[in-house]
Order: sequence, then C-alpha cells, then structure tokens
Amino acid sequence: MGLLTKKDASLILDPLADNNPITIQVLGICSALAITAELKASVVMAVSVMFVLGAGNVVISLMRNIIPSKIRIIVQLIVVATLVIIVDQVLKAYQYELSKTLAVFVGLIITNCIIMGRFEAFALANGPWKSFLDGIGNSLGYGVILIIVGFFRELLGSGTLFGIPVLGDPIEKTGLYATGYENNGFMIIPPAALIVVGIIIWVQRTKNPALVEEN
Repeated sequence: MGLLTKKDASLILDPLADNNPITIQVLGICSALAITAELKASVVMAVSVMFVLGAGNVVISLMRNIIPSKIRIIVQLIVVATLVIIVDQVLKAYQYELSKTLAVFVGLIITNCIIMGRFEAFALANGPWKSFLDGIGNSLGYGVILIIVGFFRELLGSGTLFGIPVLGDPIEKTGLYATGYENNGFMIIPPAALIVVGIIIWVQRTKNPALVEEN
C-alpha cells in the first residue's frame, strides 16, 4: 500500500475540482478580486495560504483535545495570526517590494474564511496527517484559481507575465500609428476577476453537470 490511501488522496484532489473552495464553496473571493491583477502576487498569495493552512491545520489538530470549546475560535485566531506574521516577515526579508504590495492582503489571511472553516470543520475532528492533507488540498484548490485568474488578468490587462512583456512591448504612438500592446485597463480592475472566476465556474459546471444546483 502506498503512502496515500484513496481516502487520503481525495483530501488533496477533491478541492482541486468538485469541491473547490472558491468556485464551489464560494469562499476566499475577496483575495481573488484584490491581488490577481499580477501573476506573481497570485502565486505568492497561493504559497502563503498553503503554508498557513497546512501548518495551521496540523497545529490545531495536535491541540484539539486540550482546547476548551469556549475559546477555540480565539486559539485558532492566535495560531493563524502567528503563521501569518512568519509569512509577512519572510516576504519582507526576501521580497520587500512585493511585500509592500501584498501587505494588507497578507494580514487578511487571518480572517480568510477558508482557513478558519478548515480549522473548525476538519482539523478539530481529525488527526495531524489527515489535517495536513486537507490543508494542502484546500490551499491548492484556492491557489489554482488565483493563479488562473492572475494569468489571464495580467496577460490581457498588461500584456505581461511575471512583469515580462509577452504580447509585445507597451504601446508607442508615432504620429497616426501605434505599435506594441495597448494596455487593456478593464482586465486590471477588480470586476474583471469576477468575470474570469465566473467563466471558470461555467466551464466547471459544463464539464460536470452534477455540480449544477437544481431550483
């Protein structure tokens, strides 16, 4: 028998598609709107949430039998706040310019409903290994959507990926003619993220009719 049982594998694979935290559970939408105008920011946020949720789930699982029920939310907030501070300090040490861009949003990981939801719904009722897999699976599902949205928003909005021109250099007007890529201002504003997420949801439900809610 391999390292992962079929049930363990489902903890990682289900959130990637049929139980995705953004497109199915409709959680974490705020960050999908706020930080996906650049692909690099999307990737960093996805990795940050993976660290916080994976490590946080393990910590909460290890403490689940000693946390008084009346203060469990406070304990969960302390755990996630500690992990977010670690992420913030690492970003400031190695990616200072990006840390300034993400400063507010990294702090808001503390109140990310995906993280608090997994603490409450899974980590408090399961062992460390399963909790770790659940955290990785849900953060991967969250991160995949962020990266897809960030990819299309930066590509179509700025003509770049990771800041590198892909669709040509920024437009230069010479007399009556223009050459290069003209910035599409619409794709870099937050409502564009909703449109991209909506398209992902439509594709997902088209491929799997079982996800369509009946009236």
